[in-house]
Amino acid sequence: MRILLADDHALVRDTISAYLKSEGQAEVVTAHDFTSAMQLLRDGKPFDLVLLDFNMPGMNGLDGLRQTVRQAPETPVALLSGTAPNRIAQDAVNAGAAGFIPKSMAAKSLLNAVRFMVAGEVFVPSTVLQAPEESMGDNMTAALSRREKQVLSGLCRGMPNKEIAREMNLQEVTIKLHVRTLCKKLNAKNRTHAAMIARDAGFE
Repeated sequence: MRILLADDHALVRDTISAYLKSEGQAEVVTAHDFTSAMQLLRDGKPFDLVLLDFNMPGMNGLDGLRQTVRQAPETPVALLSGTAPNRIAQDAVNAGAAGFIPKSMAAKSLLNAVRFMVAGEVFVPSTVLQAPEESMGDNMTAALSRREKQVLSGLCRGMPNKEIAREMNLQEVTIKLHVRTLCKKLNAKNRTHAAMIARDAGFE
């Protein structure tokens, strides 16, 4: 996989880049600001994923995200941040982001998130989406990606992973990952509990 990583903090940029190269066998191209990142998108060969620091020079928050999505509509674009409030994660997804990655995330989890987004999925940590003041009832639908809703629908119908995978034309391992993520987001003990929570919240 080929990744564009844009961050104005050299230590953060170098650390993430080195890990993705060594553990993820990724080709990583780096940029130190938003203008440089956009130039790389225009001039180079396509990327499998773009990671943008939310607060770097020239980014202007979600404006930079929207501009990047327009520039590379076929490429997943995700935000990196160490300071942005939780609500920014959902705003970013609504603006077309493939995900939101806190800089405090463990290295192995970061790599898994990157692979998830490169595969075409949307990634936002459950700890970010479910801030303490939020209740799941009204926010459940907004907190889930389109595919997560489809998997949850399958769970509510009592379907096993294999059948859900067949229905969605995905691999069973991908469905297992979605189920795990759903359980975290819904604070569910298992798949059955997740389905119960969804039904209680009026999920169809």
